[in-house]
Amino acid sequence: MLSLKHVYFLQAGMGISANAFLFLFHIFTIHQDHRPKPTDVTTCHLAFVHIVMLLTALDILSMNMFKSLNFPNDLKCKSSFYLSRVMRGLSICTTCLLSIIQAITISPSTFCISRFKQKLPRYISHAFFCFWSLNLCSCSNIIIYTVAYSNMTNPPNIIKFCSFSSMNPIIMELFFTFSLSQNVFFVGLMLLSSAYMVIFLSSHQRRSDYLHSRRVFPRTSPAKRATQTVLLLVSFFVIVYCLDIIMSSVSTILGKYDPVVLDVQRLVGNVYATVSPLVLISSDKRIVGILQSMLDMASILTSR
Repeated sequence: MLSLKHVYFLQAGMGISANAFLFLFHIFTIHQDHRPKPTDVTTCHLAFVHIVMLLTALDILSMNMFKSLNFPNDLKCKSSFYLSRVMRGLSICTTCLLSIIQAITISPSTFCISRFKQKLPRYISHAFFCFWSLNLCSCSNIIIYTVAYSNMTNPPNIIKFCSFSSMNPIIMELFFTFSLSQNVFFVGLMLLSSAYMVIFLSSHQRRSDYLHSRRVFPRTSPAKRATQTVLLLVSFFVIVYCLDIIMSSVSTILGKYDPVVLDVQRLVGNVYATVSPLVLISSDKRIVGILQSMLDMASILTSR
C-alpha cells in the first residue's frame, strides 16, 4: 500500500505542476490578447478545475488545512467529497465544451453550426455559469448525507472512513440517476462532436490527397493539429471515465468509502487530470517554442 501511496502523490504532483504551468500561460495569453481564442479560455478553466481536483485528492484542502483550523471531521468529509465531485463534473463539462468549440471552429462557413463562431466568447461565459450552477446543485446531497466515522483507538483528528448516512432509497436513486444522466449527456455530446470532427478530417484529407502532388508533403495546419489534440483528449477521457464511473457507482451504491478503495478510485480518476495538461502543452506550438527558447538559453549559459 505504501508503493501505491508513492505513485498517488507522484501522479498528483506531476498533474498539479503541469496544470499550474498551463493555467499561468493561458492567463498571461488572455491578459495580453484583447480577443483571446475560445479554446484558450476553456483550456485555462480546465487547468484550474484539475488543479483544485488534484489538491482535493491530496487532502491538502480536506485534511491538512482543516486540521490546523480544528474543523470537525464531518466537515472535512463533506468538503473533501463535495469539492471532488463538483470538480469532476466540471472536468466533464469543460472537456465537452472544448470538443464542441473545436468542432464549431473547423466547420466550414456553409455548415449550420458555423454561425456560432462569432458568438463563441459570449456563449462561453454563459456555459461556465451553467456548468458551475449545475454541478454545485447536483452534488448537494453529499453535503447533507456524508459523515465521518472513527473509532476510539484513533486519534481525534484521524478519520477512519467517510460514508453516507442513512438515506431514503428513493432519494438516493434520484440523485444517482440525475448525476449519471448528466454525465452521460455530456459524454454523448463529446462523442457526437468528436464523430463530426473525424468525418470532417477524413473528408479534408481526401481533398488534400486529390489537390496535392505526391511529390509535395503537405504540412499539417494548426486547425487540424488542434482538432487531433482534442480528439486524443476526448478518447482518453472516455476510457478513463468508463473505469472511474464503474468504481464510483459501486462505492455510491454500497454507501461506504473505504480508504483503500478510495485511494484506488482517485488514482484512476485523476489520470485524466494529470495527462491532459501534458497533451495540451506538447501540442501547443506557442508553449513548445517558449520551452525550446528556455532550453537554448540554458545551454548557452552553461556552455560559458
